[in-house]
Amino acid sequence: MTATRPTTTVETGPDGAATPLLTVDGLTVRFGLRDATVHAVTDLSLTVRSGELLAVVGESGCGKSVLAHALLGLLPANATVTGRALLHHVDAAPIDLLGCGEPTLAGQVRGRRVGLVPQSPATALNPVRTGRRLVEETLRAHGHGREAARADAERLAADVGLDPADLDRYPHELSGGMAQRLVTALALAPDPPLLLADEPTTGLDRPLVDHTLDLLRRRCDAGGAVVLITHDLAAAQRVADTVAVMYASRVVEHRPADRFFAAPVHPYGAALLDALPDRAFRPVPGHPPMLTDLPAGCAFAPRCPHRTDLCRTAPALSSSAFGAHACHHPIESGDTP
Repeated sequence: MTATRPTTTVETGPDGAATPLLTVDGLTVRFGLRDATVHAVTDLSLTVRSGELLAVVGESGCGKSVLAHALLGLLPANATVTGRALLHHVDAAPIDLLGCGEPTLAGQVRGRRVGLVPQSPATALNPVRTGRRLVEETLRAHGHGREAARADAERLAADVGLDPADLDRYPHELSGGMAQRLVTALALAPDPPLLLADEPTTGLDRPLVDHTLDLLRRRCDAGGAVVLITHDLAAAQRVADTVAVMYASRVVEHRPADRFFAAPVHPYGAALLDALPDRAFRPVPGHPPMLTDLPAGCAFAPRCPHRTDLCRTAPALSSSAFGAHACHHPIESGDTP
């Protein structure tokens, strides 16, 4: 099921293509441990355009959340980050999120040009401030007057499906789902052009899941962009324009959502879809590799029914007009002009 989509109003370039808001090239993240290295994200490249909702999917531990935190400079001190991530703006030079430094990230990027819906609201909320104070302080920090902030806080609460009366509660008085809706309201308050939503539907029942997804979809239809990090493939199918499938720190498939859900190319993408209750309801066999001990070749090969000796070498990401995949033995997808 997909959300009803109004006419999209997005900025376009001279060729009619939507304007890139974020261009990531070769993002690699490593965490140094005492006696091991965690390969959290490896050589990730993607572009997010105005009006686009990109869903990043994959099993837990594949690197999805690390991607979001790397873009905002929120990784621990033992992280090593390389690559480039350009945040574009029509009236200014692009900012390299991976190289600009903390003053620029704190003063120009976080909450202003890029918003974050965190995966763990309990650790993101100030425990000694009510939800109302948190939202109003955020709005006032971004130029709203006192009276406007009060009215807009009520509107934001309603937008995310939170009873405005619940804004007067402290974080410890909120249920998990209510806290999730509050952090979504906080991320939306400054109206950033790009929103990174890390599992934004955690703890919500199905009607509120759909409500939140439709809210994110409307932001894109109004010209913004959303990177939706989720393990919920039904959520991705409902609202996504494009899907990036991550496995063991790498993107292994990146294609338009309608084509991915109709006919995935990578065997891992196919296995994820086969695990859905409305499909084969068959779990992906085996387990992902440890990110401290990745195989030299295709990381999915030990779980893949199509593996051959060729899979002992790592496949390159192969691009076409219909997206990209990294597999020596892609599944026939019907991707022909």
